[in-house]
Order: sequence, then structure tokens, then C-alpha cells
Amino acid sequence: MAARVTTVAFRGVDAVRVDVEVQFTSGEQKFILVGLGDKAVAESRERVRAAFAGLGLALPGKRIIASLAPADLPKEGSHYDLPIALAVMAAMGVIPPDTLTEWAAVGELSLDGRIAPVSGVLPAAIAASGMDLGLICPAACGPEAAWAGDLKILAAPSLVAVVNHLRGTQLLAQPSRGELAEGPAVPDLREVKGQEQAKRALEIAAAGGHNLLFCGPPGSGKSMMAQRLPGILPPLSAQELLETSMVHSMAGLISRGEITRARPFRSPHHSASMAALTGGGPKAKPGEVSLAHNGVLFLDELPEFSAQALDSLRQPLETGEVMVARAAAHVRYPARIQLVAAMNPCRCGSGGPGRGACGRAPRCQTDYQNRISGPLMDRIDLQVDVPPVTAADMALPPPAEGSAEVAARVSAARDVQLERSGVLNAVLGGEGLEKAAGLDDPARALLAKAAGGGTMTARGWTRAVRLARTIADLEGSDVVRRTHLAEALIYRRALGSMGQALGAGATA
Repeated sequence: MAARVTTVAFRGVDAVRVDVEVQFTSGEQKFILVGLGDKAVAESRERVRAAFAGLGLALPGKRIIASLAPADLPKEGSHYDLPIALAVMAAMGVIPPDTLTEWAAVGELSLDGRIAPVSGVLPAAIAASGMDLGLICPAACGPEAAWAGDLKILAAPSLVAVVNHLRGTQLLAQPSRGELAEGPAVPDLREVKGQEQAKRALEIAAAGGHNLLFCGPPGSGKSMMAQRLPGILPPLSAQELLETSMVHSMAGLISRGEITRARPFRSPHHSASMAALTGGGPKAKPGEVSLAHNGVLFLDELPEFSAQALDSLRQPLETGEVMVARAAAHVRYPARIQLVAAMNPCRCGSGGPGRGACGRAPRCQTDYQNRISGPLMDRIDLQVDVPPVTAADMALPPPAEGSAEVAARVSAARDVQLERSGVLNAVLGGEGLEKAAGLDDPARALLAKAAGGGTMTARGWTRAVRLARTIADLEGSDVVRRTHLAEALIYRRALGSMGQALGAGATA
């Protein structure tokens, strides 16, 4: 007798249908699993055997063949335990086989028959809904699966509870969605004294979703300002919330089905490897750049990251996704992020002239800053020098404006961008950028003059126009004027002194 149960295999945040087929044949009593499974899948045999013993059931004295189809698709993880066990039970006649045709199943079995939580339940639930199936999952994962929308969910604490529900002797209630949490508390910008230019750059970056770099000596407030960025960003939209939660589900970061509309803020240590940043490892798990999807990736002490790890971010910053290549498969993860970074001017910290300055300047500065490749720097829209905070700054009263006032302007500017183009300015390109830019004649002349210096790349041209468009949106201007573009050029460090001179001349 044969039986079949549907489950899924994960490819990034996508769940692919897998059919678990079980058949009993004559021959030596043996439990055989086929279908290109990894070690965790191979060990399912013993977990299923022990769970059956916990229920007082014995496997039949026949040759048991469990096939995971398609056979050429690699299978990873322990979530195949439950569908394998259900297929064996259906083949034994413990469960009527026709009751399983309307369900997909995921879950890991404990040795006593309890169903342990697994990662990836939200993508599995969405895939099951797309196949017009319900989902059988661990009880602890039921609130997470309920976020997938209108589908039947059987969230069971144990294997015997699943059997009793399918046989009609016990009814398990449909789980409710988990809590929509507010997210962690974010410190207020009102606590930052001085650094008006840096706070202006932070507001511009938040308004358009632009990448940002703070460069200044230790204690100047670089990390302090970056940590306040989530407090001025609007909450995730419904679509963004679903996308972000699917990535977090794959990483096992959703507890009790609780999700939040607060934008992700990931801050990995500078010892992080390339795989930790972009994803990979034996099971191609999502990296920090994907865990920050629709949010902020903050890299403190930027030059201390390995060159290989930093340069691995260049493609995700352009495309908004990561493709992890393996010999057996290619795994795609979304990675649409806002990069915010902080660095000291040199290894000694201070750099430049003045009290406490580096004794090996300017060579120490040059060597330290050259650890960051030119192509990566070209992808950072705002590059801001953060001077030391003076005693006079510390003696000032708290600023009149805090995060709430800045967040209101950021939200208004983003609403204008989404209404005009459907996306934020940071991702505009091609015809969309031409239509949205709206440069007046003096601004076009200034841009042409800046590009004539020979240091501006085509990417730098595009990013300068995007940045100027955001500055104009913050001021409520339909037209990008010369002053808007001049400020944008000042933030483009690649232009060097020419950008600064042009900006000073435009604002004089």
C-alpha cells in the first residue's frame, strides 16, 4: 500500500512543493529514505521510529521506502519528520489516506512524539495557500503561520493530536495571528547636541532611503546618530512587513508568531565574514544584508571589516537581492537595504591637524581610508565629516527638534516620492529618474560643470541627481534647483574640493 503527503523544500524565501511518498514492499525489514536529503533528513528515520514507539505503534515488518520527490531537488532540514510520519501512518491505515490530500505538513518530531517548532513556517504557509492546501505545523508555529492569510491551519502539539484530529476524535482550533509588536524603543535625536550638518544628512538619508557614511574621530557621535535613524523612519507597509517577516522566519527569528512593523536595524560586528554579511554556509542561510531587508544595515568601524566582506555588498546595494551560488542550487534572498556606516579618519582615531592629531598624517589617513574600495564608496550617497563635539556644544540646552519632528518631515517627503514614482528616490533610475528629476537650467549647468572635472562616474551622476531630488522633496519643491544640487554635490566626497567649491559658490 502507498500513501502521499505534501511538504515543501526551501530555496531562499521561496518554498517549493515536495511530495513524500511511502510504500511498503516485500523484502528485508528496513526503512529507506531516498530523494537527495541531507544528514538531518536521513536522521528522520530514527526520530519517526522513536515517535511511533511513544504512541505504542510499531513499524510494519516490511521494507519501507520513503521517497521525497522531485528526487533531484536537494532537501535540507528536520521539517520533513512530520510529513514522513504521516505518510507512513496513512500507508499503515492508521490515518485514512484521503484525509491528507488537503494538507501540506512541516514539523520536527521529538522522540516522545511531540512536534517541535521549525524555521520557515511562514513561507511554507504561503506556499500551501498557493497550492490550495491547508498546513499542518507545530503548535508553537501556528500564530506565525496564521499571518499567511486565509488558509486552514492545523497547529498540533503532538503527533497523536494530529492523528486524533484527522480521525475526527479531537478538534484542534484554528490558531490566531501572533502579536503585532511595536518593536524596541529607539533613543531620541533630541539627545544629540551639536552636529547639525550630520543630523541634516541623517534626515536626507531617511527621506530618500540613501546610503550614508559618517567619518569622524571617536566620541563625535557617529554611532549615536546612526542608532537614532530607526526613530525617524516610517513603519513597514503591509507588503514590506510580509517580505521582511518571511526572511526572519527562514532565520528562525520569529518567536510565538510575533512580528513588528518597525524597520529592521542590523549592526554586525566588524569581525563578520562574507558569508555572515551576504548569506551562505552549509545551508545557505540569509546573511545580515537580507535580515536588514526593508531596513538599515549599520556597519560601525567600516575599514575594520575585511575587504572581501565589504566588496560582497556592492552587488546587493545595486540590485536589492543576494544570489548565493552553490554547486547544487542557486538561492536568492531579498536585500533591499539602506546602508549606514561609521569610521574614524585613521587608525589612530583623530587624524588631521590639531590637538591629539595623528603623528603619521596624512599617510595614516590615506592608508586607512583606502581599505574601502572606490566602487563601494561610489555607492554611498552621503559622505559626511563629523567633527569632535566641543565643550560649548555640551553646555547647550537640548535641541528644540527631536525624532518626532524629523520623522514627520521624512514621512511627508516619502509620501511625495511614492505618489510620484511608486518607489523611493534612492532606487530611481533610467526613464523614471528623468521624469522625476525636474532639474532647472542652473542646476543642469552646475551638474555638467561638476561632471566635467572627470572624477564623477555615471553612477555618481545618477546618485547626485537622486540625492538632489530628495533634498527638494524635503523642501516641498517640485523643481530641483541649483541650491539643492549644490548641497547634494557637497555630500559626494568623490568630487573632493571641486564639489565643495561649487557648493560654496552656489550658496554664496
